[in-house]
Amino acid sequence: MLVFEVKNDELMDSVNRQAARAGVTDAAIVSLIGAADRFTVSTMPKSDALKDDITTYELPAEMTGTGEIRNGFAHIHTVMGVEGDQAISGHLHEAHIGIHFARVYVIPCP
Repeated sequence: MLVFEVKNDELMDSVNRQAARAGVTDAAIVSLIGAADRFTVSTMPKSDALKDDITTYELPAEMTGTGEIRNGFAHIHTVMGVEGDQAISGHLHEAHIGIHFARVYVIPCP
């Protein structure tokens, strides 16, 4: 198992760079933990599952998730805990890590 740590960076870009440096092109992301200063996620509208509703949140959030790395690119589904004990979930496009950290636990696939 590999652990990619992200500080003062955008999470998706950092995971992709760290995977490339480690020679990982395909892997299971078995856990994501940390906190983001702001983030962007998408969900599918009920009227068209082939479209994405993308929303950027200028909110700090506790973060958890899982996913995969395919052909060198991370694909993460996440749950973001925000003020008021609320959860925002979806496909993670960006998570800007500044004040806190994120750790991504990765198991490479042969």
